[in-house]
Amino acid sequence: MSRITPRYLSAAALVSVTLLISGCLSNDPEEVEAEGDSGAAEAQPAGENSEPGEDVVIGFSGPAAGHGWIGAITEGAQAQGDEFDDVDLRVSEGTDDVNQQISQIEQFINDEVDAIVVLPFDGAALTEIAIEAMEAGIPVVNVDREFSSPFAARTTILGDNYGMGVSAGEYICEQLSDDPDAVVAEIAGIDSLPLTQERSDGFEEALSDCGLDVDNRVAADFTVAGGESAAANLLQAAPEIDAIWNHDDDQGVGVLAAIENAGRDEFFMVGGAGSANMMREIESGDSVVEATVVYPATQAADGVRLARLLAQDRAMGDLVQIEVPREIQLFAPVVTADNVDQYLPNAFES
Repeated sequence: MSRITPRYLSAAALVSVTLLISGCLSNDPEEVEAEGDSGAAEAQPAGENSEPGEDVVIGFSGPAAGHGWIGAITEGAQAQGDEFDDVDLRVSEGTDDVNQQISQIEQFINDEVDAIVVLPFDGAALTEIAIEAMEAGIPVVNVDREFSSPFAARTTILGDNYGMGVSAGEYICEQLSDDPDAVVAEIAGIDSLPLTQERSDGFEEALSDCGLDVDNRVAADFTVAGGESAAANLLQAAPEIDAIWNHDDDQGVGVLAAIENAGRDEFFMVGGAGSANMMREIESGDSVVEATVVYPATQAADGVRLARLLAQDRAMGDLVQIEVPREIQLFAPVVTADNVDQYLPNAFES
């Protein structure tokens, strides 16, 4: 059984790796290329990192799966636990109750698991208990929603929220570059969340590079009902729109319902997260949805892979560095009709 202490925080180099762990753990270039950027719940380990190691127990805690992306996160983590014979993955029941999630991590600490993977419902609220785990010598892998202290996690795996906005803005610029008066709208997620703010900042920055800006903006709440309500308000306020970026494909189901109810189709829409629903809209060729920006649902699955390596005192096979990186940020590719076949098979259902 392997343990780490907070000294890792100063001993390990801070590295940001913009690639998928599924590729990083593989020593087969052809396999990496085939897997693509969206990632899959199904594990395909290859190379020396897939060789059996010391048996380890890994705890996983995440929010309730009331959202398609969150559901895919949990399924992906479980798939990784099932893939490795040397991993006993203990998955706590998903919860949006911060106190319950704290209790789950406390139980992992009491059980003396070898590593913990956490997608916190609220990163700030779970920071203290994550620090306790680290001080107990249990490496913590923080997924997606960051803790408020660097001492709370050995490794952090993040999607690129700012990059999502940039990717969406760049795509819209490519389509509307010859129309400086184009009207661009944005349907954000929960405005109080840093991730939403980062997505909006990236979007605005990318649009400014081609002389466009956000003319109309509303915020929803990452739910179907919220998306429908926010989109209805947007469409009523803006009689003419050329392009819409919707931050989240789950709320996008409601956004599309509002668009259909309003009988509007003069614009194109770019989604966010990369759901199978939106990819099928793209594939159909007769939808306002032309693209979606992937926010990989592999993050917890990648976290389990890294937690396994940390608990076994192993490194990532395709890196020269002998330590697992402190931070890994995944790429935010744009899915269009040209590449939807590559991403659809592994996309999550809203």
